[in-house]
Amino acid sequence: MRIGVIGLGRIGSLHARNLRTFPDVSTLIVADVDEHRVQAVAQELAVESAASLDELLAAGVDGVVIATATDTHPELLKRCIAAGVPTFCEKPVAKELADAIELCHEVRENRATVQIGYPRRFDPGFVAARQAVSNGELGWIHTIRSTTLDPAPPPASYVAVSGGIFRDCAVHDFDIVRWMTGRDVVEVYATGGNKGDAIFRKFDDVDTASALLRFDDDTIGVISNSRYNGRGYDVRLEIHGSRDSIAVGLDSHLPLRSVEPGVTFPDGVPYTFFMDRLAAAFRAEMQAFLDVVAGRQNSPCPIDDAIEASWVAEACTLSLAEHRPVQLAELKEKWGVPSR
Repeated sequence: MRIGVIGLGRIGSLHARNLRTFPDVSTLIVADVDEHRVQAVAQELAVESAASLDELLAAGVDGVVIATATDTHPELLKRCIAAGVPTFCEKPVAKELADAIELCHEVRENRATVQIGYPRRFDPGFVAARQAVSNGELGWIHTIRSTTLDPAPPPASYVAVSGGIFRDCAVHDFDIVRWMTGRDVVEVYATGGNKGDAIFRKFDDVDTASALLRFDDDTIGVISNSRYNGRGYDVRLEIHGSRDSIAVGLDSHLPLRSVEPGVTFPDGVPYTFFMDRLAAAFRAEMQAFLDVVAGRQNSPCPIDDAIEASWVAEACTLSLAEHRPVQLAELKEKWGVPSR
């Protein structure tokens, strides 16, 4: 099949490199606003290039991967939907939730095929955990804890447009706990603090945050995030049930040091970069998209799910600002959106 990739930053380039290795892909066409970057990637991978999305679509692609800046996602997605081409788009769907909701309506009306980039859904550990939950191995779930700790803060230019730690970082945790439990979040309480760079306070953001979630079956979710985890990039999940408890991310590269006498685990070099920690997931995510393009499966991460994770992020952002619990129904009513 013929696949186009638009946006060749670090994620877009990674997707292009992975796609280049799949036998399903007969032709790969790359595009970016930076002409030098396009030529560099096209030359490295020995693939075709295009000067724009229009040229890429005119080349007769079977699927498009969008990995451009967030503010360009809505326009590019709309054009791919109009062209009837199955599309993968990195999260978030749009910078503003209102734009994402409008796009969601457009996807439904056109019965378009869209997959949103939430790579943890394809990580072998997360997949195994979901299977254990689905099989009932843990009994009924009472607590799910999701952790995302970055080793260092992003650039100030990124902080300025990220929308805050809940919309940018914790949204991965919100998506994975919903996917893992199969339940909707109904209420949140969020808090956060700033002990690092003043840039976070300048943009009404926090460098460290936690959120308590209550699901519609009374399962409790505990979310933990920081931009300053000096030991490395820590992505973990714990699921505690009435019969058993399991964890994702407890491998030898876990960036956590035990001080118990005689304990040597974990003994590997800690993860320091998300693309290393989730390398297998990013590759599996692209294979899944090719399966979607080929009609072998439906989108494993539809836009509706991405919107629901964004609602949780919005509720946490409001909770942090107003120092109070926020019900998602309250938020959706304010926006005139019926609760699920």
